[in-house]
Amino acid sequence: MKKVSIIGGGIIGLCSAYYLAKEGYEVVVFDKSDMSDGCSYGNAGMIVPSHIIPLAQPGMIAQGIKWMFDSQSPFYVKPRLNLDLMKWGLQFYKHANLKHVEKAMPALCNLSLLSKDLYQDFAQQNNSFFYEEKGLLMLYKTEKTGEEIQHEGILAEKLGLEVDFLSKEEVSQLEKGTATNVIGGVHYKSDAHVYPQKFMQFIKEELKRLNVKIHSQTTVNDFVLKNNAIAEIITDKGNFEADEVVLATGSWSPHIAKKLNVSISILPGKGYSFTLNDQSHKPSIPTILCEGKVAVTPMNNDIRFGGTMEITHTNDTKINQNRLQGIVNSINDFYPDLKIEMPKEQDTWFGFRPCTPSGMPIITRDKKLKNLTLVTGHAMMGLSLAPATGKIVEEIISGKKTSVDTQMFQL
Repeated sequence: MKKVSIIGGGIIGLCSAYYLAKEGYEVVVFDKSDMSDGCSYGNAGMIVPSHIIPLAQPGMIAQGIKWMFDSQSPFYVKPRLNLDLMKWGLQFYKHANLKHVEKAMPALCNLSLLSKDLYQDFAQQNNSFFYEEKGLLMLYKTEKTGEEIQHEGILAEKLGLEVDFLSKEEVSQLEKGTATNVIGGVHYKSDAHVYPQKFMQFIKEELKRLNVKIHSQTTVNDFVLKNNAIAEIITDKGNFEADEVVLATGSWSPHIAKKLNVSISILPGKGYSFTLNDQSHKPSIPTILCEGKVAVTPMNNDIRFGGTMEITHTNDTKINQNRLQGIVNSINDFYPDLKIEMPKEQDTWFGFRPCTPSGMPIITRDKKLKNLTLVTGHAMMGLSLAPATGKIVEEIISGKKTSVDTQMFQL
């Protein structure tokens, strides 16, 4: 039986472990943390086939430059003299065009729809993670944003997604949980959501049942290479032999890949979230507040708010109060009756989303090292795309035809 070693215990690594173990592989997972936090825990919990347009898109550069001068804006690049940032920025610029978006849309849509099917399978088995299909509301306050959001909705319809275009009145008929201060919205009926912490709990229990070994608080320091393959993984807890290796370390992927002479261009996009527990008065449908790019997700009795994309580095662990204030202002602007206050620092979560300059995830066999599979760069879509990514990893390692075309997910 082949032994597969997965480096990275976030949702992408754990879903890969699940599908590999189900296929009969002996699976070991390594993670440097205690695996109780990370992007898979504090995110908005949205499963979003509607998100078909990558971050690298026309107009994003001009918009990004404008936002750079606003400390409360939803997207921000921390200016610094850094070669990785300059290379990433140049590649982002090359990808931010219509041709790239047109090729990316069907690829992202197919991957998302596969993921949603797999979430439905999990929920039928045991819905301890509150999987619900209420769709996603995109709410807007200005005509200009409305035009952009409606245009995206039309593109999504062309790809076969079910979309409703709503007036101000129709929004208030649909969103009965609280009043909304908007001029209209787009409702993607194809979308769903889960409670992320609960899903992580569920998948860990499944892995235990499948006898997957998890080495938490174990740092991968280096590798032993033989005949164009990884022979051993060197960690601070000893060396481990491997037949196959999956690298799923999110924003830390470039650092580990460098030890294998593999170059991956990824920068961390820092995002924040906070959760209010036991709220009877709250929005009832997962929503994006478009002007502020704030995600709002009801999770059972709780509600989670999340937002901002701050392109930075993994040592940047300070909570930027201005960016948090931007999220709070947006919420109160869209939901006048909620009266949300600034969360305390200890109640604020932040995480690093791995952003590629193309805005596309990487799911591929490495070209040089024959037993290495790279899975990273899912940005804000890690939770949404994790089951599909895990399934494709199993198919790549097993040498099967992949469930969806992975041509757009190459390095």
